[in-house]
Formats: sequence, structure tokens, C-alpha cells
Amino acid sequence: MTLHIETPLIESRAMSVMTGRSVWIKLDALQPPGSFKIRGIGHACETYLARGARRFVASSGGNAGLAVAYAGRRLGVPVTVVVPETTTERAKKLLRLETAEVIVHGASWQEANAFAQSLIGASDAFLHPFDDPLLWQGHATLIDEVFCSGLKPDAVVLSVGGGGLLSGVVEGLHRNGWSDIPVFAVETTGAASFHAAVRAGHTVELEKIISVATSLGAKRVCEKAFQWSKNHPIHSVVVSDRSALSACERFLADHRILVEPACGASLAIAYENASELENFSNILVVVCGGATTTIDQIREWESSSQAL
Repeated sequence: MTLHIETPLIESRAMSVMTGRSVWIKLDALQPPGSFKIRGIGHACETYLARGARRFVASSGGNAGLAVAYAGRRLGVPVTVVVPETTTERAKKLLRLETAEVIVHGASWQEANAFAQSLIGASDAFLHPFDDPLLWQGHATLIDEVFCSGLKPDAVVLSVGGGGLLSGVVEGLHRNGWSDIPVFAVETTGAASFHAAVRAGHTVELEKIISVATSLGAKRVCEKAFQWSKNHPIHSVVVSDRSALSACERFLADHRILVEPACGASLAIAYENASELENFSNILVVVCGGATTTIDQIREWESSSQAL
């Protein structure tokens, strides 16, 4: 059983006309739990179940936790998700809707993660949000689907948080013989751990996350994503919170799909016709999704000084 669905790949007429190039969008916001995460997490959950796991444990108040909860319900495996105190009521409600046990612990994801690890017993499997080869293998199916469609883009645009999607997409490019296609890895100011790693020449931990795009809020990008930056043409791009939020609004108007600011980051460089894209005529944007943000929350951020 495959837990993710094959998502639509369509040309965004609005973005194509605006930019004067073909902009294709891979709509992983339409995955059942609301984001691309189910590709890798579904694959990991199925693998761990086959190895004898009898419970899935995760630490995430966002899309990764929702993907684990969804996978567990579909596979008939109990799920415990440890979330930090900052997790929204909406996110907790969505987790419980998938019948997950929700434990609130700690002021940050790091504290929630440490507590989740302490719960793991002999028959439990821990699902990391982004740093697991099984996740990357699953996320690579997104590129498999694009390859099978017959479309070959000349650049791929995606958002980076912990680096799981980036690692999976580049793995997918390589396994389909597309190692020449460059990737634009987009983050928001205040959550740019991949950008910091590229500049430093090694992964570094950000002091804190100061961005509304909390789904991009990994203080340190995974080592695999950084290693790919040495072995594949990956260009780091940083946009403002305000650009990401504006892109969410524009995408909702153009395509009737609401995504999180983390996803809006990658949409922003297409909507703003960023100079980085000027040499490319056939672009693929990964619409990674996100289920925990409402349009009211996006507009509240837009009207506040929090969005810089």
C-alpha cells in the first residue's frame, strides 16, 4: 500500500504570463495530510512496520507529525506525537483528528524531540521530521512522477527547512538521470539554516528562529542536504517573510489552494520573477503545502510588524 497519492502537475498560467516563462507547479499541497511529508514518512512508516514496529513516535507540531498520524491511522498502528508548547490549537486538533495521542512538552521542538526520544521502547519506531534516508527515498517519488509525465524542467524551485525535501528531490533527479538540473533552495530570513551552512562551508546551528515560516524552522539543516550542495548545482535563495506571505495570498487567488508561509517562500521567487531565474525558461516549483495555517493567520502576520 502506498500512502501518498500522485499529485497534479500543471502549468500555472498566472505565473507563466507574469514571468514570461513556463512555470509548472507540482501540487503536493493536495496530499491527504496536506503536505509532501507523507511521501517520505509514509515510506518510512511502512518500512518500520515491516520490521516489527508496533507504535510510531514523532516530535512535530506541524506537517511531519500530521503525516505520521495519518500513516499510523491508515496502517492501524498507534501514534504518539510530542509537540512543543508553541504548537497551535489547530495543529493539535488536526493530530487528534487522525487519532494520534498528543503530548505537549517543552518550549521548543528540540525539547519536545528529546522527550519523544525518551519514550521510545523496544517495539516503537521514531519518525524524524527530515533526517532519515527512508524519508529522502520517499520524497524522491515526487521527481519520479514528473519524469514519468514527460516534462523535463530546466530548473527546480523548492523550500528548505530541515533539508528533507531538498535531499529527496535531488536524489530523485539523480535516479532519473537528471543530475544536470539545478535546484533553487529557498528559505525565509530568520530561518535560513541551509544558507548559513553554504556560507560557512559546514552545517551551523542558528541561535534562534525569527520567521513566521515556522515549518522552515530547523536551527540546523541536515548533513545530507549540505553534502548535496557540494555534489549538485544547488543555489541558495533567501526571501522575506512578507514576500512569502504575499505569495500565499496570490497563490490562493490564482489556484484556490491555501499553503503555509514555508511553501510561500518558494512561490515568492516565481511571483516576484527573481533575477536568479532569468536564464531559465521551463521551471518546476514544488508546492509543498502545509496544513496548520489559516488565511486569517496569514493576514494577521501580514498586518503585524512580525512579518519583516
